[in-house]
Amino acid sequence: MPDKGIVSASLREEERQFEATLRPSRLDDFAGQTKVKENLKIAIEAARRRGEAMDHVLLYGPPGLGKTTLAGIIASELGVGIQLTSGPVLQKKLDLVGILSNIQEREAFFIDEIHRLQPDVEEMIYSALEDFRMDILIGTGPGARTVSMDIKRFTAIGATTRQGLISAPLRGRFGLVLRLNPYDLEELSKIVVRSSHLLDVQTDAKGAEEIARRARGTPRIANRLLRRVRDYAQVRGAGHIDEEVAGKALDLLEVDRFGLDEIDQKIMMAILVKYGGGPVGLNTIAASIDEEPDTIEEVYEPYLMQLGFLDRTPRGRVGTDRAFEYFQISRKGRLGAQSALF
Repeated sequence: MPDKGIVSASLREEERQFEATLRPSRLDDFAGQTKVKENLKIAIEAARRRGEAMDHVLLYGPPGLGKTTLAGIIASELGVGIQLTSGPVLQKKLDLVGILSNIQEREAFFIDEIHRLQPDVEEMIYSALEDFRMDILIGTGPGARTVSMDIKRFTAIGATTRQGLISAPLRGRFGLVLRLNPYDLEELSKIVVRSSHLLDVQTDAKGAEEIARRARGTPRIANRLLRRVRDYAQVRGAGHIDEEVAGKALDLLEVDRFGLDEIDQKIMMAILVKYGGGPVGLNTIAASIDEEPDTIEEVYEPYLMQLGFLDRTPRGRVGTDRAFEYFQISRKGRLGAQSALF
């Protein structure tokens, strides 16, 4: 049975070790995201020359684009260690105190899913980010007192797929706020070729391009598809990956030609069929497919816009002629042959 989650950008537990072996450790080896890399290069070099902690960095964008990888690269380029945690893990103030009281000078502190911080933890982190100090309440009741504790200067790196859920006070404490966008075909093809070398599988340019085309602009998905295609090439082919082998393997896995997943398809069906191509408001789309508006706007729409299937206008979302053609739907909303897929 086909794996419906194969084009999901969410990290699977069994992929953690695999991903770690493919992650670059230097900015020069990190493909794509040119503006993000240039901003980071300047900030890193400036911090190194001054011998100071780098400005705090907030990385945001759809999942699977390399936010965690960039956090590791920042620490590596600065020549410092990195403490790793996530918003859901920091449940209590003491969890934060335990990490920051032991952090080393100029060390990096990475918080994944920073939009999921508990309110009291977020409030405590304000002074840590701004003044490198934590105010700790000792005791309860009338005898309670606040003790201020200085901490070593560090570089916080926050990552989120839901930038809209981060409060203005927290966002304002990051000196660099950088968005990661879906990769184009050329950038993603280079990643597939690089990963192929690391996995010791021969992949030609056309084969890499076929995998990249179906990876919805996401390195994590590209690497996942590469593993599956590699298996197919070794079992059904001659061991190397070309365009034909990649195409057959991905067709067998029922991976859409553009890597569209179930939510992508629901969004487009709502716009093209239910609302005749639009314009239709974001909240209306969200209600019709039972999904959060922020998730649609920040996770799904960037890729659909990159494909040229969707436009944002002052009046709402509009399906393009290319979308009607691809999904084989007439402007009157009559489904064509592909309707059975949805």
